[in-house]
Amino acid sequence: MARKSRTYHDPIHGAISLRGDDPVEALLIDLIDTPEFQRLRRIRQLDVAALTFHGAEGSRFTHSLGVLEVARRVVDRLIPRYPMLAPFRGVALCAALLHDIGHGPFSHASEHIFQYDHELWTQQILHGDTKVAQLLAAHDPKLIPELQQVLAKTHPILALTQLVSGQLDCDRLDYLLRDSYFTGAQYGHLDLDRILNALDYDPSSQMLVLKDRKRMVAIEHYLVVRHFMYSQVYYHPKNMAARFILQQALGLARKHAQTGDLEADEVMRAWLLQLVPDLPLATYLANDDTVVNYHLHRWRHHSDPILRDLCRRFLDRDLFKVAEVSNLEDVHCQYILNRVRTTLAELGLPPQLYSTIEGSQAKGYTLYEQGIFLRDGGQLIEIANASPLVRSLMQPETHTWLVYPREVEAEVQKLLEG
Repeated sequence: MARKSRTYHDPIHGAISLRGDDPVEALLIDLIDTPEFQRLRRIRQLDVAALTFHGAEGSRFTHSLGVLEVARRVVDRLIPRYPMLAPFRGVALCAALLHDIGHGPFSHASEHIFQYDHELWTQQILHGDTKVAQLLAAHDPKLIPELQQVLAKTHPILALTQLVSGQLDCDRLDYLLRDSYFTGAQYGHLDLDRILNALDYDPSSQMLVLKDRKRMVAIEHYLVVRHFMYSQVYYHPKNMAARFILQQALGLARKHAQTGDLEADEVMRAWLLQLVPDLPLATYLANDDTVVNYHLHRWRHHSDPILRDLCRRFLDRDLFKVAEVSNLEDVHCQYILNRVRTTLAELGLPPQLYSTIEGSQAKGYTLYEQGIFLRDGGQLIEIANASPLVRSLMQPETHTWLVYPREVEAEVQKLLEG
């Protein structure tokens, strides 16, 4: 008996409909319903950016559905022209759906704070005692090994990896559109139809390529959009301030957990006291944004006034200030930081927990293993060799920021003016 179909109404792609009478899409429906995938509803796509852009509340769940939809449009457009790709439709769509399933709380923020790789956790979910692994193995015993190849970028058909991880992949196409929509930024508008129409498959190299030079303008626009989204949204200085406060709060909580002076459930205690890459899979999956926020609420009443203050600042969005010091030499930045930290110490605030120098570097385009290739006559050429605009986007845009609390604002302004 055929499974019921399913439709997800998405603000970016409209109705994402999966057919129950299609074996691959029926599997996708089942995968979406697993506890491991539903957990992504409780993990924000843009980690702490909702404290900067109030609309940035979207989840990894909604993003993953969007990546699936973009990948399906690409695959179902290519298969009629290249029937040899038909047997790989299942692995391509499963990879698109599951590519982010290994993310932890606050996405990349906790990945940086706790020093782990979400892609390795994705592979553990595929091989562990999970409902996802059971469904994949029951559908086709070859599916998990192929998925691992795609996600590890070792699959012989490069196009499958390029769908989810490359310079022009379905992951980026969705998150640029989605993040622009939810942050209210106008930089992320893409002509998705034109970009997808530009994509083709090259059987000799087994890569996704651009059909010809005439399609290059849409890709140039995409790379410019990506450049602006990174420089204006993802690397926004307020995001850095929020991540820094969260990092300091969790680091201080770890010290209290080590002495037994911290209220925490067994999941959070394990995350604080053990190396996250060594955690049991069930313990890793038990953590999400809800769990972390719950503990921050509890710790804002801790006996340690600094832990209380850091948790309060994060929860109440009383964020640190950020001043750009990119035009200063490193020695001058360090001098200003030392002066700021001296003032913080005089105020009774731990200097290292309340101030830092942060750097950011954004590139609109990198070769990223294989880059983006287009057909030019009978050969494939890398897009940077065909476009002066793309070549200009390869230059990194670097910034340096001083992060500090408003209590020392007057001191910072005096130092910067001097």
